[in-house]
Amino acid sequence: MKKFKIPKVPVSSTKSIRFPNEVIQQVEDAIRGKDCTFTAFVVEAVRVALANLAEDGEDEA
Repeated sequence: MKKFKIPKVPVSSTKSIRFPNEVIQQVEDAIRGKDCTFTAFVVEAVRVALANLAEDGEDEA
């Protein structure tokens, strides 16, 4: 399983989504003092989640 690493800011497009307030606070706490934006953190988390799903799908095949 790929380990999550706080990413650098990538080139991106805008997409608007809603988060529970407690999740927003947890992400902001995690990136405080780091060279990372909220968006970059979420994008990396989604990439890792998608990779995990792909790995799980390979295990089920």
